[in-house]
Amino acid sequence: MNLPAFDDGTPAQATVDLDAISGNVRALRGHAPSSDLMAVVKADGYGHGLVPAARAALAGGATWLGVATVAEALALRAAVGPGEARVLVWLLTPGAPFADLVRADVDVTVAAPWALDEVVAGARAAGVPARVHLKVDTGLSRGGVAAGDLPDVARRAAAFEASGELRVVGVFSHLACADEPGHPSIARQAAAFEAALEVTGAAGLRPEVRHLANSAATITLPELHYDLVRTGISVYGFAPSPALGVPGDYGLRPAMTFRSRLANVKQVAAGEGVSYGHLYTTSQDTTVGLVPVGYGDGVPRHASGGSAGPGGPVAVGQGPGARVLRVAGRVCMDQFVLDLGPGAGEHAGDVVTLFGSSDGVAHADVPNAQDWADAAGTISYEIVTRLGARVPRVYVSEGDVLQ
Repeated sequence: MNLPAFDDGTPAQATVDLDAISGNVRALRGHAPSSDLMAVVKADGYGHGLVPAARAALAGGATWLGVATVAEALALRAAVGPGEARVLVWLLTPGAPFADLVRADVDVTVAAPWALDEVVAGARAAGVPARVHLKVDTGLSRGGVAAGDLPDVARRAAAFEASGELRVVGVFSHLACADEPGHPSIARQAAAFEAALEVTGAAGLRPEVRHLANSAATITLPELHYDLVRTGISVYGFAPSPALGVPGDYGLRPAMTFRSRLANVKQVAAGEGVSYGHLYTTSQDTTVGLVPVGYGDGVPRHASGGSAGPGGPVAVGQGPGARVLRVAGRVCMDQFVLDLGPGAGEHAGDVVTLFGSSDGVAHADVPNAQDWADAAGTISYEIVTRLGARVPRVYVSEGDVLQ
């Protein structure tokens, strides 16, 4: 991908390669060839942009789109018609506008007994049957109908289906440890899901899709693919955890490149403290560069360098001559510092890359979001999703995704 220039004075820019998202979906479909694929585009497409990410995923072969909230579902449905993809929303609270969701032809999750009554009331208000997915708790102990409540919920759902007020089109659950190969909870949850399918089947429910696999299970557990796989972080080019390898191992490519440029370059003497708290002290006469982004933009403060830790990695320069340096000292709200070294040739205005499309600093001269996650003690999901609104997104594609 040729990265666009940003020469309008903008201190930073996130470039989203929509072709990478489409290509990632095609690769994931190759890992689950007998199942439909849902691209999860919640949280503004994991920071990549809700609608652009959705359209790129559909271009790659996704047939379902998944979101967490009502606002996401309605915004997505306004941009993507029912004939283009099914949309599923799963995180709902009492009093949610179920009628609006039903009118918009959004599939609605029933994850607790109360939700069944409210979705039926919404269907009655909308004048059309609701499309419902029953979510069952198989051991994550988070959302989902508890095993003890499932027989009654399934029986009541079947009665509402018989009266024409809803259609149970899906039954699903969510895995807790699929990103830890061989974890004993995987087999326990798989067995619990089969038991839940027996309960719903005994109530007379015949869902169109059964779904359990997340990104990790999609690429490592084909026996859990069922009718539909739900892929989130892998759509954006990352393996679900470092334990599963690097993106390229699975045909994935990170879609976002986050760049800034040096705002100041100056000489600092040996023994000088750098940034708040002087967590980093220069070991020699050196040159430092100021990068004008910080935790107000989504750069994690926990990726500070010096005595705080290794510091987030930044590529200085372009191409084969690029070198990867680490954050020197504390990440501030709007800025952080790099120790460029004595005799550095960089100047104010030179571009630096915080993370981009690579398998990481162990394999390339450009870091990726997982490298920043490692430095901050978190996961790649958080790094891309937390990128702030004051970092403009620029979308590129060599195909027709942008049209």
